[in-house]
Amino acid sequence: MAGKIRFAPSPTGYLHEGHLLSALYVWAAAKKWNLHVHLRIEDHDRGRTRQAYIDGIREDLEWLGFEYDSYSIQSERTEIYQGVLNKLAEQNFVYPCTCSRKQLEAENPKSETGEIIYQGKCRILADSLKLKEEGGSGSILPPHNLRFKIADKVINWTDYRLGDFSENPAKQCGDFPIQDREGCWTYQFAVCVDDLDQEITHIIRGEDIRNSTARQIALSETICQVSGRPYNRPLYLHHALIVDASGKKLSKRELAHSIRQDKEAGISAETLLGRVVFKAGFQNEDSPIALHDAIDKIATSL
Repeated sequence: MAGKIRFAPSPTGYLHEGHLLSALYVWAAAKKWNLHVHLRIEDHDRGRTRQAYIDGIREDLEWLGFEYDSYSIQSERTEIYQGVLNKLAEQNFVYPCTCSRKQLEAENPKSETGEIIYQGKCRILADSLKLKEEGGSGSILPPHNLRFKIADKVINWTDYRLGDFSENPAKQCGDFPIQDREGCWTYQFAVCVDDLDQEITHIIRGEDIRNSTARQIALSETICQVSGRPYNRPLYLHHALIVDASGKKLSKRELAHSIRQDKEAGISAETLLGRVVFKAGFQNEDSPIALHDAIDKIATSL
């Protein structure tokens, strides 16, 4: 095998056309570069995760014809995350933050995209303190978030499709949370730990997550540093998104039309695949297509 790639949906709703396009890209890359495909269920958002959505992801992928080589779910990996957090805490890379959402909005500037750029209020307060272990776990109990101390430096990285980027996460977002006040692991932290632990060599995802890349590289480098292991940066490819009639990306929060709804309405997998391939610009008409042909079309474009 040349490497490993993952398809990593979150079970906070049923899969929609946007997920299907990402899946097609993942399996196309796996075919082109002879990669192991890992299905990872990212259920770190415990408040919105539902078992029905977890079951639905696997059922919909099976119905569409996607086959994967291995599987994991984040809720079964708590000990791994805690171990990494302990190492970061031991070397003073994390600190508790008690800022409320209201305080964050009022006390910090925002980027051009509207993201809060945390100015480190609680980092300043915590610099003279050492995180205390709670029952040997090394975690900080609510009402604290835990933030990662990110270095003020430029990260240079290359996207396979979009080209070169030079970004400084300290200026983009500042120190970001890795565990929330409810004890849930954040997306940024869990995905970095998983990608390292599962030896992911290729990361393909939508353009909407592109601005997370530099901060994930920085966090991954630090995790490897405190763990005494080398960091092998993966290949990144961020693909264009399918949008709705108003130009917005499809979103489960916005109740995007789901694959399950189409399936229950009697629409065939080939018809749905054809619709997505057409919307993504890989065929000239909205006509049914077999999964292997859809994958071939995208693989040819890589």
